[in-house]
Amino acid sequence: MVFEWNLGPRLSIDETSLSHGELYTIVTNKDAKGKRGSLVAIVEGTKSDNIIPFLQKMSRKARNKVEEITLDFAGNMGLIARKCFPNAVQVIDRFHVQQLASEALQEIRIKYRWEALDAENEAIEKAKNNSTIYEPQILENGDTIKQLLARSRYLLYKWRDNWTKEQNERALILFEMYPAIEKAYNMAQELTWIFNNTKEKIFGLTRFAKWCEKVEQSGFKTFNTISRTINLHYKNIINYFDNRSTNASAEAFNAKIKAFRSQHRGVRDINLFLFRLAKLYAYPTTF
Repeated sequence: MVFEWNLGPRLSIDETSLSHGELYTIVTNKDAKGKRGSLVAIVEGTKSDNIIPFLQKMSRKARNKVEEITLDFAGNMGLIARKCFPNAVQVIDRFHVQQLASEALQEIRIKYRWEALDAENEAIEKAKNNSTIYEPQILENGDTIKQLLARSRYLLYKWRDNWTKEQNERALILFEMYPAIEKAYNMAQELTWIFNNTKEKIFGLTRFAKWCEKVEQSGFKTFNTISRTINLHYKNIINYFDNRSTNASAEAFNAKIKAFRSQHRGVRDINLFLFRLAKLYAYPTTF
């Protein structure tokens, strides 16, 4: 379904699942703020060869008026945006960049947690063989090492200033025992700081370059992957600093679709479901 009358200067493009893992590509108008007039297009699938012909059914004149489109790292989304909205500046969502850093940090934490589990299992087996009772090491805050690594998951997503007293105590112990986690945490937070405190593209580019240099020196393989990703997509990433646009509107619209789906206990008739979406978000109230 394509609704040309909802085209605006600022768009978002993303994918979502309606039922049974079937993916649909959705284009939304940011200026409609998730209300009526938000839905520009919803097309089955994510392959650019299938999506582009449908979006190109909208007049070239209308499509050329699109000034900006936010998207994620997916190459197919970038190709769709370039072919269908040639005058639009592409902005890669900052939260997808930050998510990569968070996942890299959590991967380091999880690696140490598996090592702690293996060490505990070996200690338990050794105690059994020696006919003794295994007693795990209890840390200052009452956690075992295994619990410390498991319970530190959420504090690593937050700024230090937002930690609770308990999280602050846990973090001090965690960082003392695992300096690599603290180093990775600081790098992830620095990346967020760049997005929050940079206003000019040129400064953003310089700060990203310095951050990538630190990552190379750190030796963290997962963060090196992020560094390469930034180097490959930096032109679209730093476009964020023009208007500070994100793909949050698309994510919010996807959340509305999921909530609508849950209210109806799933999607039994996909055509009826799409009709309801169009009725709510594509047509004016007088339709």
